[in-house]
Amino acid sequence: MSDQKQQVAAALVEAIASGQRRALGQLIGLYSRGLTAVAARYLGREDDAEEVVQDVFVRVWRHAGRYDPARAKVSTWLYRIAVNLCIDRRRKRALLRVIGLEETEIPDPQPTPADRIDGASELAAVRGAIDTLPNRQRMALLLRAVGGLETAEVATAMGLSTGAAEQLLVRARRKLREAADSTRDGVR
Repeated sequence: MSDQKQQVAAALVEAIASGQRRALGQLIGLYSRGLTAVAARYLGREDDAEEVVQDVFVRVWRHAGRYDPARAKVSTWLYRIAVNLCIDRRRKRALLRVIGLEETEIPDPQPTPADRIDGASELAAVRGAIDTLPNRQRMALLLRAVGGLETAEVATAMGLSTGAAEQLLVRARRKLREAADSTRDGVR
């Protein structure tokens, strides 16, 4: 994130704290796409991701006065809220499945139309490999790759030390390389 974007975002949060609704709309314009992309990849469902992002901005509206620019960038604060909401949503969905109130989704092994358009089954294989990562590794990787956060920001967003976030990223990348190698070996 550019320093200019961060300064604009911080000013918008300050304006939101003083009750300016237009500022919330501008902040949504700056961050909703990235937040939705991360949440959708983590949760596996676009509708859940959209609800998470709505909840992120509801919380921003309610708690903008609590934002402390000395503790984190606006982007890091927003992604931290999103991470917490994603984790809560997955836990709730799992509980509902266990008690039989939600049908278990069977993942479709076929690539989506977007995967076919973007090109190649390799993209679907990478996405599939990402989906098999442990939750914390997947979230760290998505925050870094899709959210564009620096490793220190990933750490803050996930409530970890920078070293712990680095290790999650290293392990996630290693598993993705192994999956890519096995996919290539299967093709040869």
